[in-house]
Amino acid sequence: MVQVKQPETRPMTEEGDFLQIQAIDHLHFYVGNAKQAMYYWWKGFGFKPVAYSGLETGNRKFASYVLESGTIRFVVSAPYAPSHEMAGHHLTHGDGVKVIAIQVKDVEEAYRATTTRGGQSAWAPREEIDEFGVFRTSAIHTYGEVLHVFVDRSSYKGPFAPTYQPLEKEAETTGLAAVDHIVGNVQLGKMNHWVNFYHRVMGFRQLLHFDDKDISTEYSALMSKVMENGNGRIKFPINEPAEGKKKSQIEEYLDYYLTPGVQHIAMSTGDIIETVTKLKANGIEFLRVPDTYYEMLPARVGDVVKEPLDKINELGILVDRDDEGYLLQIFSRPIQDRPTSFIEVIQRHGSRGFGKGNFKALFEALELEQDRRGNLDPYGG
Repeated sequence: MVQVKQPETRPMTEEGDFLQIQAIDHLHFYVGNAKQAMYYWWKGFGFKPVAYSGLETGNRKFASYVLESGTIRFVVSAPYAPSHEMAGHHLTHGDGVKVIAIQVKDVEEAYRATTTRGGQSAWAPREEIDEFGVFRTSAIHTYGEVLHVFVDRSSYKGPFAPTYQPLEKEAETTGLAAVDHIVGNVQLGKMNHWVNFYHRVMGFRQLLHFDDKDISTEYSALMSKVMENGNGRIKFPINEPAEGKKKSQIEEYLDYYLTPGVQHIAMSTGDIIETVTKLKANGIEFLRVPDTYYEMLPARVGDVVKEPLDKINELGILVDRDDEGYLLQIFSRPIQDRPTSFIEVIQRHGSRGFGKGNFKALFEALELEQDRRGNLDPYGG
C-alpha cells in the first residue's frame, strides 16, 4: 500500500475567531434538473421555494431555485448549455454540493485572512449590484471541488442575490430548523491534511476525534475528526476510510462521487418524531437498524429519554447519550441514484456529540445497503 505523507499539523491551542462567522448562509447544489430538484426538496422535505433565477430574470446561463426551511437555505442550479461548468460538475459527480456559503461581516477581510494563511483563491472579493443593493462575496477552495463562499448581504435586501426574483409558493413544513453539521469525505491519508487546513486557514478547532475502533464493524471502518469554528456555530466533521476486510461507506462514496465531497448534511428539528413522521409520509426513505438495537436501548440510555420508545422504534430513530444529555438521529438513504450524499435529521437534548453509541448499528445498516448494491466486497461490483 502506498503511504501518503501527512502534512505537519499545528497545535490547536491558538485563540481567535478571525473570520467572525455568523452562520451558514446557504448550500448550493449543482444538479441535472433544477426544477425537479426544487420539487424534491419542496414536496419531500418541506422546504419553501422563495426565489428563482433563469431565462425570465435575465440569467442566460443556468436555472436556479432557492428554498428555505427554518434558517436552512438550499440553492439548486442546473445549466442551460453543456459547456457550462455546472454541466461538467454534474457529469463527474451527479447531483452534489458545490458551495458551502458562510456569512461573514467582511468578505474582503475573510478573503485576505484565509488566502494569506494558505487558502487557494476561487475568486477575489466582488460586488453584484441591482435595485435591491450590493451583494458581496469572495471564495476559496476546500476538499474536492467544494468551495467556501464568504457572503455579506448586510447591504442587500433582495430575495437572494442579483438576477433572482421572489417566488410565492406555500410549503407544508416538516420542522427542519437549522444546519447542525456538514460532513466531508476525503481520501485515505488526507483527513489530517484537511483538519490542519480548517485550523490553519480558517481558525477552526478540533472538537472530537473518532478512530477506527470507534467507528467500525467486523468488515469496515472509518476515521473522523470534527472541526468547529470559534463560536461553535459551524461544525465540519471530516471522514476518511480506514482499512477493513471489505469496502467502507467512505470508499463507496469516493468510487461514485469520484472526488472528495460533502457526504451528508445534518439538519436539526425541535420534534424529531413529528419531523420523521412527515418526511416518511412524503416518501423520504431512511436507513433501518436491526430490531435488536431497540431491545437493548433502555439498558444503554436509561430513562432520560422523554420521547416514547415505542414510537422511536416504529420510526427507526437512533438514540445516544453522554454526560451532557442525549440526542436522537436518523439517516436517509442516498438522495440521488449514485450512493453518495444523504441527509441526517437530529434533535439534541443537551448532548453536543454525534451519536458515538450508534456507530456500530448504523454501520451495519449501511453495510447491508452496500451489499444490496453489490458494493461491499472490494473485489466485486
